[in-house]
Amino acid sequence: MEPKNKQTTENFIKDIRRKTRRVFSSEQKIMIVMEAQRGEESVASICRKHAISQVLFYKWNKEFMEAGKKRLAGDTTREATSDEVSDLRKENLRLKEMVADLMLRYTIVKKSLDMLD
Repeated sequence: MEPKNKQTTENFIKDIRRKTRRVFSSEQKIMIVMEAQRGEESVASICRKHAISQVLFYKWNKEFMEAGKKRLAGDTTREATSDEVSDLRKENLRLKEMVADLMLRYTIVKKSLDMLD
């Protein structure tokens, strides 16, 4: 009977692959997809050159095309991070307070001028 904490060879290899997985930047993904769009090389040779699977390439290609469709359709909304939203809300509140203060001062000055007439 094998001890439960002993790792199988298959799990050991999966762990190594998981820990050594490469991460591609968005610029790298775009470069690879655009390389295929030029049509100078086959998708298979491009995938071999960059050591990626064709399934991964086609996933990136689909994402690239979907993003292009959204952009061309006028969907230019940008997703802001929660920090950006928080900063904008604080600035909005500060500006509202400033406008309220200026309106109050304006009212006071206007009343004092009316009293002089």
